[in-house]
Amino acid sequence: HNSHPKLYPGDILEFPGNKYFSHFGVYYGERDGVPYVAHLTTRDSDTKLLLFGRALNSSVKLDPIDVIGKKFKVRNYLDDKHPPRDFYSHIKQEIDEAMTKPITFDILFNNSEHQATMLRYGVKKSDQIEKVYSKIVPTWKELFEKKKV
Repeated sequence: HNSHPKLYPGDILEFPGNKYFSHFGVYYGERDGVPYVAHLTTRDSDTKLLLFGRALNSSVKLDPIDVIGKKFKVRNYLDDKHPPRDFYSHIKQEIDEAMTKPITFDILFNNSEHQATMLRYGVKKSDQIEKVYSKIVPTWKELFEKKKV
């Protein structure tokens, strides 16, 4: 059920969500035979209801893959544009450091996909948000041009 059974530390994993958004994390490696993923998550149940797509009380957390989801695929989709950074000299340290700090989750500017691409490549990118923008922006542009907004 996984498209890529062999995982390497630093791989970006995509866990399917609803038809618009998936959840992303970075493969961290195994501890006692259990594979772990670092991912951006809201910490409290009361902040899971995101107000305007934001949750102030978020953090990068390490969880076993199975806790996040049984189905996932490797999505190192920027490898041809940006060289992946070394896991042990860059990514691991940044994950360990990020886990000690509160982070604001923002669906448009700092979601789990942004976090995963930032860790792997040093570049913040979210294909899923860009797809949403590509549908919204032409509509808004037309409304602005007709002075309806």
